[in-house]
Amino acid sequence: MRRRNFLSAAGAAVATTVAGCSGIAGQTESDDERTLVVGTYSAFIDAPSTSPGAWLKEQFEAEFDARLVWQTPENGVNHYIERQAAGVDTETDVYVGLNVDDLVRIDQELEEGLFVAADDVDGSDGVKSSLAFDPESRAVPYDTGYVSLVYDSTRTTAPETFDGLLAEESAGDLIAQNPASSATGRAFLLHTVSRFGPDGYLDYWADLQANDVRVLGSWSDAYSAWSSGEAPMVVSYSTDQVYADRNDADLQKHQVRFLDDQGYANPEGMAVFADANEPDLAREFLSFMLRPEVQGEIAVRNVAFPATEDAQLPDDYASLAHEPPEPVTFTYDDLAGNVGTWVEDWERQFAEN
Repeated sequence: MRRRNFLSAAGAAVATTVAGCSGIAGQTESDDERTLVVGTYSAFIDAPSTSPGAWLKEQFEAEFDARLVWQTPENGVNHYIERQAAGVDTETDVYVGLNVDDLVRIDQELEEGLFVAADDVDGSDGVKSSLAFDPESRAVPYDTGYVSLVYDSTRTTAPETFDGLLAEESAGDLIAQNPASSATGRAFLLHTVSRFGPDGYLDYWADLQANDVRVLGSWSDAYSAWSSGEAPMVVSYSTDQVYADRNDADLQKHQVRFLDDQGYANPEGMAVFADANEPDLAREFLSFMLRPEVQGEIAVRNVAFPATEDAQLPDDYASLAHEPPEPVTFTYDDLAGNVGTWVEDWERQFAEN
C-alpha cells in the first residue's frame, strides 16, 4: 500500500500515558529511573469493552525498577514508519499490536529495518507455532483473534454465508470498519479476498454497498455504534461473549456468526524497535508478556485467545471464546506486493460508489 492511503501526516498526534497522567514519551521523574516507552493501538488502552493496558502497566512497574509509558499514535504503526522514513528517531522501545500486513507494509516502505529479531526472548519457545507470521522473527505473537460477525439475536438472525449479507432482509444491518485505518476492517476485507478471489472481492463489496453496509474508521467506532443500537450486526471478534459474560450482559445480544463456517485469523505480535533506548528492558517486557498468568490476563482483558499453550485462563473461557470450524488467513508471502493494491482498489471503489 502506498503512503497516500496508509500514512497520515507525519505530525500525527501521539497520546501518552505516564503514571496516570499525560506527558511526553520518554520523560522521566528522576535520572535513575528507567522508562520503557511502548507504542500500541488505542483500544489496547481504552477499548469500549475492556483493555489490558492499565493492568499491564501496574504489574510491570510493580516488579521492575522502571516506569512504563503507553504511546498511542492516531495512525498506529504508520506513525513510526513515517518517522523512520523521515530520518527521525522513533523514541519508542516496543510496539504491541503488529499484524502480518503491518510487517509487509514496513518492509515495502522502509529501506532499513524498523524492528530487530526477537526469537530468542525468554518464553518465546512456548508460543504456538501456528501463530508465527514473521519470516524474520521480529514479531513475537502475544494473542490472536478470529474476525467474525457479532450480532444481537433479539433484533435479527445473522446470515450464515457471505452471500446472505446481500439479502434484502439484511439491508442496513451491518457495521464494518475501514480497512485502510483498522486492522479489524483489513482482516474482514482480506477474508472477502480469500472468499471471492482478487478478481471478485470488489464486486462483492459493491453489492454490500448497495445493501447499505456502514463503514466506520476504527473497531472502537464500529463497536460503539453497534453497542448503541445503530445496527444489529458488527464486524468484530469471536471472543465477544467473554466480554459480555464478564459484564453480565445478555448473551443473546452477543451472538457470534462465522460466515461460511470460516473466521479470519488475526494474530497480534510485539517487537523491539531497532533504535530502542532501552533494548534490554524491552526484551524483558516481551518475556513478561509471555508469562502464563500475564497471557491469561491479556486474553481476558483484550478479549482474545492467548498465544501460548500454558496461559492461565478462567474455567469457563473455552465455552465463551469461539473458534471457527475453518480458520483462514493470508501468509506474509501471500500479502507481499498484494495487500496494498487490494486496499487501495477498495478505497477507490468505495469512494466512487
